[in-house]
Amino acid sequence: MIRTMAVVGTGLIGTSVGLAVSRHGVMVHLFDQDETAVRTAAALGAGVAGAPAGPVDLAVIAVPPSRVGEVLAEQQLRGLARAYTDVASVKSQPARDVLRTISDPVSFVGGHPLAGRERSGPLAARADLFEDRSWVLTPTEATSQAALNRVLELVALCGAIPVMMESQAHDAAVALTSHAPHVVAGLMAARLQTGPEEAFRLAGQGLRDVTRIAAGDPLLWGDILQSNAAAVAGVLRALHEDLSAMLTALDDLAAAEPVRERHSMATIVDLLRRGNAGLARIRGRHSGEPASQVRLRVAVADRPGELALLLGRLRELGVCPDDVTTSLAEGSGALFAEFGVPAVRAEPLRRTLSEHGWHAERAVRAPDLREEVLSKP
Repeated sequence: MIRTMAVVGTGLIGTSVGLAVSRHGVMVHLFDQDETAVRTAAALGAGVAGAPAGPVDLAVIAVPPSRVGEVLAEQQLRGLARAYTDVASVKSQPARDVLRTISDPVSFVGGHPLAGRERSGPLAARADLFEDRSWVLTPTEATSQAALNRVLELVALCGAIPVMMESQAHDAAVALTSHAPHVVAGLMAARLQTGPEEAFRLAGQGLRDVTRIAAGDPLLWGDILQSNAAAVAGVLRALHEDLSAMLTALDDLAAAEPVRERHSMATIVDLLRRGNAGLARIRGRHSGEPASQVRLRVAVADRPGELALLLGRLRELGVCPDDVTTSLAEGSGALFAEFGVPAVRAEPLRRTLSEHGWHAERAVRAPDLREEVLSKP
């Protein structure tokens, strides 16, 4: 059982880890080269600044990917903890650095909680940042079961869901779902530097959605991209091909060439339809949510405003209305609202809906699909 911990690096993730485990009575010792950051984290309640009297049960290395091996070796040499993990968003390079630099790889488990915010630093930290989020673990053949068990306990204390992955598979996945999107957001936001002032009067939610994550720390993201350069380049290369096709089609339309107009429009519509299809694969999931989803379906009574009432209730329960779709039942024509939630949230959500007057019944359409059918009495 984890009773004591150390967090080395008190940025957003490190401080959030400290806040999360401190709620369970774990004594956390905080370290950071930035004295302001570590004092801020301590003042927030994430732990106490300074070294423990003896080895702690687990140390969390919350530094950029390129520094994981170096910092881990330093802390292991001083005997900081009985087991170690990191929270870097790249796993292959840190794993290589760790195996090359530390004397005791059996005590280390690579980790990456798939949670974050566009803001950085301890003031952006939240104790609930990891709840219901996937937390990837990448143990090596050298990793001991004792070390793995301690890190699994950390994941549980933070309310996250452990996912075992191989390092390279993890890096390829986050290149597509996190790292390349950050690059695209940053490049789009950079276009705003030269935009005319009157254009910003027309800026709407679409622009804010596309550029929101561009606010991340450029130095940290530079380190992340360097550590996962090959995988990110592969995603951006494929994106470049699609952008080139879109650009060619738009140039043809701008030139008003009747011969190519139909082909150009077909190209544009196809690219946009592919975007619809890609979005459908993540609809109803927030970043880092586990692949295991439960589909919930709520019967909407045939009364004006009934759907609005349901959407309001779902919003209160943490379900984004944008993730809700509607469908008609064959035969009866009854209207249903459908959405997905992580499997771990299904039963609590069922109970809460029941408390608010929504009767729940379970129905299974296929062996690999769990679906809840909810209807209001």
